[in-house]
Amino acid sequence: MRQYIQLTAGRGPAECARAVALIARELQRQFPSLELIDSEAHKSEPGCFMSVTFAVEARPDELAKMKEEWCGTVLYKATSNSFRPTHKRRNWFVGVNFISPVELTHINETDIRYETCRSGGKGGQNVNKVETTVRAIHVPSGISVRCSDERSQAQNKSLARERLLLKIHAMDEERSNAAARDKWENHDSLERGNPIKTFSGKL
Repeated sequence: MRQYIQLTAGRGPAECARAVALIARELQRQFPSLELIDSEAHKSEPGCFMSVTFAVEARPDELAKMKEEWCGTVLYKATSNSFRPTHKRRNWFVGVNFISPVELTHINETDIRYETCRSGGKGGQNVNKVETTVRAIHVPSGISVRCSDERSQAQNKSLARERLLLKIHAMDEERSNAAARDKWENHDSLERGNPIKTFSGKL
């Protein structure tokens, strides 16, 4: 069974984005089979991510256990802060969400355009001579993803479609959350109390 795990800093500052990277590392350490699907880097701080999305294949009972252990708010307690050394705040929160495979009913397949190109860099004769890399573009929104994971163009097309739908789903969720934040100014989509896990270390 396939599932996605998305870590998000919400609207948090660089410290939250750094916590996303550090907690993602802990998640990968615990589950080495995770596949990195997508990430949104912080606009100015290297090594910091506003969101990271993994894919995982596991049995339903294994996924249920992962959700029980990881789904919710994760707290990172900073022992030091390289971004703002004198800042008093030490607790930084990251949202961890589990997402089922996405099929968006409002997306028309004719609105998705696929482009192929050759993969750059080393990778054997097939990679450089055949256009195996696929770029999927949702024409109405301009959202696009690029996939070159597999040696087969057909496989990359399927993965590109999957990732495009996931990206559109995530953006729809963010728009929904933003609307809720605008309506309820004192609330945020990332719950900052009652963390399900806590880590500590340097930021």
